[in-house]
Amino acid sequence: MKSKENQNEKLDQLNSLSTSNENEKLTTNQGLKINNNQDSLKSGERGPSLLEDFILREKITHFDHERIPERIVHARGSGAHGVFKLNKSLEKYTKAKFLSEVGKETPVFVRFSTVAGSKGSTDLARDVRGFAIKFYTEEGNYDLVGNNIPVFFIQDAMKFPDLIHAVKPEPDNEIPQAASAHDTFWDFISLMPESMHMIMWAMSDRAIPRSLRMMEGFGVHSFKFINDEGAVHFVKFHFKPKLGVHSVAWDEAQKISGVDSDFHKRDLWEAIESGNFPEWDFGVQVIPEEDENNFDFDLLDPTKLVPEELVPVQIVGTLTLNRNPDNFFAETEQVAFHPGHLVPGIDFSNDPLLQGRLFSYTDTQLSRLGSPNFHEIPINRSINTVHNNQRDGHMRQQIVKGKVSYEPNSIGGGCPFQAMMKDGGFTSQEERVSGTKIRARSESFVDHYSQAKLFYNSQSNPEKEHIQKALIFELSKVDIPEIREKVVGQLAFIEMDLAEKVAEKLGLKVKKLKEPNQSIPADANPASLQSKERDPKVKISEALSMKNTVKDTVASRVIGFILANGVDANAINTLKTKLEKQKARVDFIAPSLAPVKANDGSLITPKHTLTNTSSVCFDALYICSGEKSVKELLNPENKYTVLNFVNEAYKHCKAIYFGAETDAIYKASNVNNKKHEDPAIITSDNKKGDDEFIKAVAQHRVWELEKERNS
Repeated sequence: MKSKENQNEKLDQLNSLSTSNENEKLTTNQGLKINNNQDSLKSGERGPSLLEDFILREKITHFDHERIPERIVHARGSGAHGVFKLNKSLEKYTKAKFLSEVGKETPVFVRFSTVAGSKGSTDLARDVRGFAIKFYTEEGNYDLVGNNIPVFFIQDAMKFPDLIHAVKPEPDNEIPQAASAHDTFWDFISLMPESMHMIMWAMSDRAIPRSLRMMEGFGVHSFKFINDEGAVHFVKFHFKPKLGVHSVAWDEAQKISGVDSDFHKRDLWEAIESGNFPEWDFGVQVIPEEDENNFDFDLLDPTKLVPEELVPVQIVGTLTLNRNPDNFFAETEQVAFHPGHLVPGIDFSNDPLLQGRLFSYTDTQLSRLGSPNFHEIPINRSINTVHNNQRDGHMRQQIVKGKVSYEPNSIGGGCPFQAMMKDGGFTSQEERVSGTKIRARSESFVDHYSQAKLFYNSQSNPEKEHIQKALIFELSKVDIPEIREKVVGQLAFIEMDLAEKVAEKLGLKVKKLKEPNQSIPADANPASLQSKERDPKVKISEALSMKNTVKDTVASRVIGFILANGVDANAINTLKTKLEKQKARVDFIAPSLAPVKANDGSLITPKHTLTNTSSVCFDALYICSGEKSVKELLNPENKYTVLNFVNEAYKHCKAIYFGAETDAIYKASNVNNKKHEDPAIITSDNKKGDDEFIKAVAQHRVWELEKERNS
């Protein structure tokens, strides 16, 4: 009788739709207990991942199929067509044709995206940005699927589903959207010391770019170049924006999300439509294969970068985006990237995160696009005609004549033939692979804090303060005190001053953790328990700070001209002409959309009203000259909104130009420039006001005066 009751209980458990993981051991979907959930199965600690790793494949397959139809990650995206032009040959390193012939132009499609948010989320979330490029080369499509940050949170693909589950909205209430400021994300981070380098980047201004056109792109992983002689070099890919790397303030980002959640998407579209084509310098860091182990970090570790002081970036080409999509869904939404789309001369490294991506991307495209024929969607097609014996399948488009669908064959004359190497046939690097079949991580991956220190110490003082404030904001949203304490304990390994400043605002005392990854049993993952910090050769890297970026152009910057009836037409036209000559954009802002009558009788049509936009949508402000205009702007109906425009722009460290006869607005605002010590505040007594204003706009912001402006 008891036996029957036990069976019924088990059946009830099996049929129940509700379960709890409390006090349970981790298992596969088949109930197999998992001994190591940290590392994929490899051939040796630093060897390639093995296809037989059924635990990794089950975990990632389930993850890839969790969302239909939008992408699980990188769901919200913007895209554009363009061209890549090679300016310096890399033929000595790679036989890839699009990187060999100087002057060669290769069509591209680029998709930018946020990682965590859904398709309907805001552009201005604090997040990593995807920077994926499809090169339509003569040898086939090559996809470089990168980010705007050169490292990542995790070292092994086994942890990718866990990372994304942690950062996504919490499953019980689907809150919060497109935000990492919540318990599950920081709980995960507090137990993953390998994530701390990426956390420094994610909490920095790099995670809230001013524009998609003003952020860097990185391949993240170490790849390999192979030349005609078979010589191998490791390579890191870089894209450096011609406009410089610029950000917005976090307070500003939150307000932009309310005013225009499509801010980045709109900015990219309008820049291309107006002829201000975004451009990036394409560069590579090339490392001879024999130098692989000459660094104080592991080249296969995706949580590490190669400092430019050790290996300079060689600029070899230009990426230009010059055409918007004709249809968002058909192109931007249906484009399917995969790091396994290679051409001869480029190959993978054994980076365990990259190795997992090689499986995951095909699998997720099958789920999202519903067919193995996703390569036949126009945006994904190779510029070469595809010849193989694959047939049929959902949504098949290509019609292949004849009865042969196999190889080898004689009925079809043996066609299509295998390509010889001399004909451009792809061959993988002939690399010796041997090692014990093992779930483990190389000891060389265990230093988790040195490069986090490098990044933080390389920042300017304003950038450091922004990281501190970001951490305080994020952790203040965490409800569980123990999680906050553990994260602060992690920060102590990076910089004690950083940890103490964050702890103070959270009402905590710094407790440096003895074993940061203390939740993982020692027998499951001994390498990850204690970071083995090294003494790096490079202590500060100038390339990691945005203070050293390009600050000599106003091209595509949006300048708001605030005006009303009686405005000085000559002053407006003079400054507008100067700005537009340097490819900046001028938008008129007035009390209403009714045409504004200038002092010479001409009519000016405003694009915005004082109430349908905000200062956060502009790079700088010009308070237009004219006594009558100022009087109308300061009447009771408009005064508050006008002053809010000015004060908010001032708070966010932007350039503001007060034209002639605008002293009343200047004095009524919070702007404080009595000693003319603020280079971004230009007043009418400056005889070179127009030129000084343009110079100030080119500097982007005066972040170094942020404290003074907000005091």
